[in-house]
Amino acid sequence: MTDGGGGPRIGVLGSYGGRNLGDEAILTGLLADLRQLRPDARIVVFSRYPDHTRRTHPTVEAVPWEGVSRADSGTVLDRLDLLILGGGGILYDREARRYLRVVLAAQERGLPVVTWAVGVGPLNEALDCAMVRETLAEAVQVTVRDEESRQVLEEAGVRTPITVTGDPAFLLEPEPFDAALLREEGVPAGRRLVGMSVREPGRAAERLDVDGYHRLLAQVGDFLVHRLDAYVLFVPMERDDIRHSHGVLSHMTAAERGRILHGDYSPQQVFGLMPHFDIAVGMRLHFLIFAALSGIPFLPLPYAGKVFDLAQRLGVPALKGVAREVEGPLLAEVDRLWDERDARAEAVTPRVRTVCEQAQGTARAMQPLLRGLRMRTPVGIAR
Repeated sequence: MTDGGGGPRIGVLGSYGGRNLGDEAILTGLLADLRQLRPDARIVVFSRYPDHTRRTHPTVEAVPWEGVSRADSGTVLDRLDLLILGGGGILYDREARRYLRVVLAAQERGLPVVTWAVGVGPLNEALDCAMVRETLAEAVQVTVRDEESRQVLEEAGVRTPITVTGDPAFLLEPEPFDAALLREEGVPAGRRLVGMSVREPGRAAERLDVDGYHRLLAQVGDFLVHRLDAYVLFVPMERDDIRHSHGVLSHMTAAERGRILHGDYSPQQVFGLMPHFDIAVGMRLHFLIFAALSGIPFLPLPYAGKVFDLAQRLGVPALKGVAREVEGPLLAEVDRLWDERDARAEAVTPRVRTVCEQAQGTARAMQPLLRGLRMRTPVGIAR
């Protein structure tokens, strides 16, 4: 390992490795908290793409966990003093079991496990619910990032005390996104600019009908172009979002006013892009978080409970139009967003401060454990 000295060895297990900018934002915030609490810690990140994690976080060790044998995972777990599960939305049907197999292997070795502002749901599959109950019953500390996640865990039968904190991405600091980069992306100077975020259907968004929501969001894009005389910049938060951005553009009558961000940017740079927008309309949770942190008026297009929870926390209207293909109410809400943009931005600001304070609560909850963490004797090694 390259960081820390002789301090405790902490593993971090989540959906990391560069495929999703939101997950990378979570990891960045989580690592900052860990280094503040235990600067001597040696950190091991279980990553889907270890090479990417090593490049972006050179002070940690990155190891694979997908497609890795139980014995090889055990070799890494035997070196750890604590395993952190999370953050981010990883405990949902058919995905939770994959992460929790690693957690079970850790607990079999007597390794303490905590969850770090984890996101939960939808969670209905019997196997996933059973594994969640079994592993979290033995967890030292359970923190979730929103009230929705706590409710899902309670409905799954988890009896361990659950602390609601906030997404680690609320702790991120932006990096500058120069206007010249926008020119390189084909966005002309001196024009109003709307940020838009779309996502792919999948296990986390199973209710989305691809062609239906592409057509619906194309109408939103056209409305914004004509209503504001604006350009629309689609911001992919993971690679497959590019394809779906093209799908929306293909249905827009004003497609010449649409652009898709193609550069390879860090979460901090995408955060720094937000002040260039006049308003933002989006599906991806962390796109919306970055807009909120930047004081940009935004409209969530919810597809899952985590987006509704964000809207509730920040007092922002959120319609179910994306899943239900309801055009009229959605366009009316977009129109209202523009008319009330200044008042909405002002109203959201104090709520954002509150949520940022809640996000700091994860580190506060973990502080006694982390400050008192000592190196344990690895399995199979006598004292």
